[in-house]
Amino acid sequence: MKTTTWINRSAIALALLAAVLGIGVTAFGHRDSGVRLEVRGNNIVIADVLPWSGAATLGTGVRVWRVMPFGAEQVPQGTLQPGMIVASLNSRTILRLPVYVYDAPAPTQDPVTLEWPDPAPTSVDPATPTLAVPEAELQQLAAEPVMSLVAIDAADLAAWTPDSTAGVGWAVPWQFDGAIIGWTVGLLGFLFAAWWLIFGRAGEALRPMAWPVATAVAAPLMLWPVASFGSPVGLAVFSIMLPACMLPLAAALVRAVESRPNRILALGVAIASALSAAAVGALLSGDGFLALMDQILVISLLAGAVTFVPALLAAGASRARGAEGGEAERRVLAGAGLAAAGATPFFAVQSAIGPFPVALPLWLLALAVASRVTVRPLARLTTRAHTQRDLIVAATEAERARVAADIHDDALQELTLLVRRLDAAGDTEGAEIARGVSERLRAICGDLRLPILDDLGVGPALDWLVLRMERIAGGPVVLDRAEGARPPADVELAIFRVAQEALANAVKHGATPITVRYRSSEGSASLAVDDSGAGIDAGAAEKAAGDGRFGLLNMAQRAEAIGAILDVRRWPAGGTHVQLEWRAK
Repeated sequence: MKTTTWINRSAIALALLAAVLGIGVTAFGHRDSGVRLEVRGNNIVIADVLPWSGAATLGTGVRVWRVMPFGAEQVPQGTLQPGMIVASLNSRTILRLPVYVYDAPAPTQDPVTLEWPDPAPTSVDPATPTLAVPEAELQQLAAEPVMSLVAIDAADLAAWTPDSTAGVGWAVPWQFDGAIIGWTVGLLGFLFAAWWLIFGRAGEALRPMAWPVATAVAAPLMLWPVASFGSPVGLAVFSIMLPACMLPLAAALVRAVESRPNRILALGVAIASALSAAAVGALLSGDGFLALMDQILVISLLAGAVTFVPALLAAGASRARGAEGGEAERRVLAGAGLAAAGATPFFAVQSAIGPFPVALPLWLLALAVASRVTVRPLARLTTRAHTQRDLIVAATEAERARVAADIHDDALQELTLLVRRLDAAGDTEGAEIARGVSERLRAICGDLRLPILDDLGVGPALDWLVLRMERIAGGPVVLDRAEGARPPADVELAIFRVAQEALANAVKHGATPITVRYRSSEGSASLAVDDSGAGIDAGAAEKAAGDGRFGLLNMAQRAEAIGAILDVRRWPAGGTHVQLEWRAK
């Protein structure tokens, strides 16, 4: 199975799993507050407060409430503690607390100061905290999931007066009622992103990464309900699934990194970030060292790093140094696309579960502005440059064919007649010279126009080329070929011209033996030419145009025209290696 296929299938499978987990939790789960209740006597009492829960953490929903005659007033924060007595549960009053009763006539306004004096209470009702629900319902109420409550310390409750301010209130900060909205946005975003990228609307460089990018961007939203489930299991599943959904994109970006050391670095950072995110959720969720929301923040940052660092290294590999014309713009566009693909999941995570809900919308807006201001003009310039290059190549081949036809139909015919006349006249020496010139012109015609390439394919054409170059090289030139299917005509022509140039350079600058390897199958073809000389100078391929190495530049242009990868390098032990790899899109 091809690596790209494996990556795409993994991305789709992970996206489906994230969607199933998210909708399953949304449909069947409930938010665990971390508060455990039990009935003691005539009271519902807090039996335990789990350390990983928001109820045990300051600043995530816990508040002290001052019970007032006309409602409740929020005052400094406190914490729920085991042993506290529940006064209100899920918006239902459990204990009626003493409050002032105002039965006297309402005070009148002072005619001098125009102020309204406070009313004077006439009594307190009830005199002591009183159970407000039937005692038989206490067990049922204590078994309900806790969505909100107000609890009071037993000692404070025993001394409760209308002026007391010791109640601690808790409300679950998130309900599943809105989770379906986030999950739906994530699923629709996944489908839209995949469609947008598959049809090349974000550039050709990102088309092979369509499914991994869509999965990495949409997974945070689809997994949001799992993160908010409020349990160690939910947090552990989320911390494993989120970075796992980022890994297919990281793998695709790592493949785009050209330098082997940078490729190893990118892969190492991606794996380390994914494992660290999983460890934060799975190992620290139950020990109380990190608050629940702090853990989710750390997980979101680590999960975003899974793709962010490989994207930066992949974008750096697409720099335009040493490129000419449209190639420079193409590399800039490819690098920008890779950087955007790797950074977008980071902002998606921050919007879904991190502290910055508007991070993704702002990032997408910035990408849209950058696309209109810079990317589109570069794309138009690149398209124009590619069109001009293709026209030049087509015009060159047409001119080659015209010159070959003129030589064949004119000069060669005249030389053939001349040879016959010289033979008839007995001028053997003149006839041999004329035959030599005729053979040389036929070889030139073969270089300019190759009927064998059109009729039989690049394999037999390489056979002819190798035999011809072996006579010139004065040493062994070996062809190793294995053909499964003929590539398109333009690909065959580019492969032959690259082989022609590489062999000419090997004969001129290298040494024999020279090995040519050609492989073809359905949808792919490869060519390799290796000589035994001293080897090409480091960086010569990148500086070809500036140094006047038009042969190397011609090979690069031929490869670019068919969307192939050209690699020209020196072997450590000496010798130049020219590799051309073509894959059908």
